[in-house]
Amino acid sequence: MRILGIDPGYAIMGYGVIDMKGNSFTPVAYDSILTDKDMPMPDRLKHLYTMLMSIIIQYEPDIAAVEELFFNSNAKTAILVGQARGVALLACSNSGLPIAEYTPLQIKQALVGNGRADKKQVQFMVKTILGLKEAPKPDDTADALAAAITHGHSGQSLARLAGGR
Repeated sequence: MRILGIDPGYAIMGYGVIDMKGNSFTPVAYDSILTDKDMPMPDRLKHLYTMLMSIIIQYEPDIAAVEELFFNSNAKTAILVGQARGVALLACSNSGLPIAEYTPLQIKQALVGNGRADKKQVQFMVKTILGLKEAPKPDDTADALAAAITHGHSGQSLARLAGGR
């Protein structure tokens, strides 16, 4: 199964594509999509959409694992991140990808075994599980890979979502 993990953001949107065979994970591609802070928001969203569509076309994932929005105290930021998340969901949906969504707590629990784990612990587990020499940078990229790994660990019931592709 090929899993596309996405950590939504409007300035930086992390993505990671991994293959899962049995209980083993192999990294295929991972990076972040960046937008310029001086671009108007509609142009930033269009750029995110276009880049995600090209990633989906290039890597042909079976399913997308998208991190759910963690609401912070800044409502404006939460709305902007929500818009970027909507773009990610739209790109996946328009590509016919089933979508699994995971909270930050679920991702931390799946990778570290503790829903209150810090970013460094999650990054260490991403590096270890994928056999990487170093943790992916920026954090958004590591978080996207963590979402993909979480889906892989989620069991056969969710994996069946990807069975139709």
